[in-house]
Amino acid sequence: MPQTVRPKEDTPALVRPGALRTSIKVEPLTCTIGAELSGVNLGDAARDGDLFAEIKALLLEYKVLFLRDQDITRAEHIAFAGRFGPLEDHPVVGSDPDHPGLVRIYKDLDSKPEHYENALHCDATWRACPPMGAVLRCVETPEVGGDTIWVNMAEAYRRLPEHIKTQIAGLRARHSIEATFGAVMPTEQRHELKARFPDPEHPVVRAHPETGEQILFVNAFTTHFVNYHTPENVRFGQDYAPGAGSLLNYLISQAAVPEYQVRWRWQKNSVAIWDNRSTQHYAVQDYWPAVRKMERAGIAGDKPF
Repeated sequence: MPQTVRPKEDTPALVRPGALRTSIKVEPLTCTIGAELSGVNLGDAARDGDLFAEIKALLLEYKVLFLRDQDITRAEHIAFAGRFGPLEDHPVVGSDPDHPGLVRIYKDLDSKPEHYENALHCDATWRACPPMGAVLRCVETPEVGGDTIWVNMAEAYRRLPEHIKTQIAGLRARHSIEATFGAVMPTEQRHELKARFPDPEHPVVRAHPETGEQILFVNAFTTHFVNYHTPENVRFGQDYAPGAGSLLNYLISQAAVPEYQVRWRWQKNSVAIWDNRSTQHYAVQDYWPAVRKMERAGIAGDKPF
């Protein structure tokens, strides 16, 4: 694997810091989202602050980054992800006992049928502070199938009709773990899960805390608007139900527009790094009975505004 290039000691001061430090090659994958990086090892980036800073800047630009041939250890995986911020466990899936924050997403013949991934979603918006992002590494993948799709939700907002932007300005919505992960649980266990994670409300359009972009922030975890039923929006009952539901479904459907998407075909030791604040993703489950094993480090985020 190519090594990072170190600057000479006599490098002129006018050279941008880090400009000679890395051999990262950047290949955009679509016109709106995603880039593949080569010439960099994430184990090195876990130990090199300047190299990490370059990767983070690229992430803010492209929203999801892809790398091949990342034969890194689990310790390096969580060390790299931890540079973005504290890691968090998943309350249902759990994490590796020796590497807190590293979730094993293993799908094999012994796995129960699960369909929460094959929906366009933004990770854990059922948290009051959804994750900032994640670093996902492929351990084992089918020869064919098992791709993942990511979507640029800033572009989805930007290209909404102006009258829709006006209509949704200031709207807020609920997001639920009970109605998704909890749906298959016995009633008592489902209620206990909701007690631990009460449905938060988030803005329908959030601002990215680092780029300032406006982002359409509804997805498969979103259940309903909380402040739609006003005289401006509702004349008769039909304006609220099904009117509000139809609007929410329309907004959620924007993630299915191919022009906002990138699709990634996995190989062993491939890695995806994504900004969960501005994207959604969809894990295509077309590969059974083949095996697919992934390991993900989720990064804690902030409260949407």
